[in-house]
Amino acid sequence: MRLVAFSPEYVRLVLNENFEDAKALFLSPLLAIHAAHLVMLNEQGIIPLADARALRDALSTLDPAAVAAAPYDESREDLFFYCERLIVAACGEDVAGRLHTARSRNDIDMTMYRMRLREYVLVLTDATLGLRASLIEIASEHRETLFAAHTHTQPAQPTTLAHYLLAVIEQLERDAERLLAAYGRTNVNPLGACAITGTGFPIDRERTTELLGFDAPTGNTYGSIATVDYLLESVGAAATVLAGLGRVVQDLLLWCTAEVGYLRLADGLVQPSSIMPQKRNPVALEHARALASKALAQTLGIPIVAHNTPFGDIVDTEDDLQPLVASAFKDATRAVTLVAVSLAGATFDVDRMAASVSAGWITVTELADTLARDHAVPFRIAHAIAGDVVRTGKTIGVEGPAHVVSVVRAAAARFGFGEIDMAPDEVARVLSPEYFVRVRRTSGGPAPEMTAQALDAARALLDADRAQLDALRARLANAEARRHEALDAI
Repeated sequence: MRLVAFSPEYVRLVLNENFEDAKALFLSPLLAIHAAHLVMLNEQGIIPLADARALRDALSTLDPAAVAAAPYDESREDLFFYCERLIVAACGEDVAGRLHTARSRNDIDMTMYRMRLREYVLVLTDATLGLRASLIEIASEHRETLFAAHTHTQPAQPTTLAHYLLAVIEQLERDAERLLAAYGRTNVNPLGACAITGTGFPIDRERTTELLGFDAPTGNTYGSIATVDYLLESVGAAATVLAGLGRVVQDLLLWCTAEVGYLRLADGLVQPSSIMPQKRNPVALEHARALASKALAQTLGIPIVAHNTPFGDIVDTEDDLQPLVASAFKDATRAVTLVAVSLAGATFDVDRMAASVSAGWITVTELADTLARDHAVPFRIAHAIAGDVVRTGKTIGVEGPAHVVSVVRAAAARFGFGEIDMAPDEVARVLSPEYFVRVRRTSGGPAPEMTAQALDAARALLDADRAQLDALRARLANAEARRHEALDAI
């Protein structure tokens, strides 16, 4: 019991808010830490067996729902002390006090933060896998669906929808790799670092590590309390997901416009206008973009809060920051999931997409390539000849094979190559969007056989990533089961 009451303003502005946040975010990890620490203290002979059993029974009386509904009690500073008072009430102060042997709120807090963060990372990873699955299914159906790829917002070259989506899929594959790497550096156990220098008691950090589902204990006890790089890495991985996703969503929204018209969302994911009956607003994707932007802003705020703070135990990275971490990952997961849901029921206007490659000379790169590959014209000169074709064609409003043949012959003579024998039917084939895509068999290219191979690899990697995610979740579930068994066995 505090001898001096907290300031009412401090209670209203800080302690009450932090108590509510802690109940929502950290009650479950706190109770798990209590259980794991108690098992370890008993097994190490640090506390008497009778006291360990009394503490076990006292912990069983803590009702998470009742704690979650409790208002802030100004006689106790935070959730930890509130729960400690309940334990005291259940088994007496002398016995209850033994539970805090060889630990501090510092290492408890750092352990709770990592336990929650690892959950956030797994949930976001799962969402990226769901989006990959949706994109793989769509791409599989559209390996020959042509459309005009843009560079610098201008029509550039023909490609396929599968080729575009595979680029997004590969980006998401790297996102999963980054998130799972961040999970590995998050999932280490600070419990046992105590205030910052460890303890003289013969604790077993490996045991609490096992019971809480961590991969290993943290190393240096000072760093166990002071460092936040694991958080910044996880947040950075989430930020990378969001920045990449936002760019794709921007394309998708453009494709939903009446002027472009490539993409149509399912009826359940659009909203009408209150005044304009013709409107079909693609609001699901707009919400996804807004959520991604909001989450990205939150992820960027986290390193700003941590920046230029002392390297040690400091409140800046604790109570007030953790709700921002939770919100950032929640909104990131919502954004990724909403894009997956939006695309799963969407349809693509294949004819309209194909029309985008039928004009504007966007296949003319292949004319230059053919001159270089089949007619021994240096590529720079071939590029210049193809440029002449485009300029003269636009000037006279002609875009046919006969025009190309005449311009190529004239330009070739001008550059000293004599007559280049290209028949109109060869030109028509070379300038065909289908041919343009079909000959681009570069690894990772848009040719249908190449995208088929890429999709096979994408499916295999998705299966492997799902298996890894399932294994990580199973490990956490198994740790929880072992913890309950060990507690019951006291």
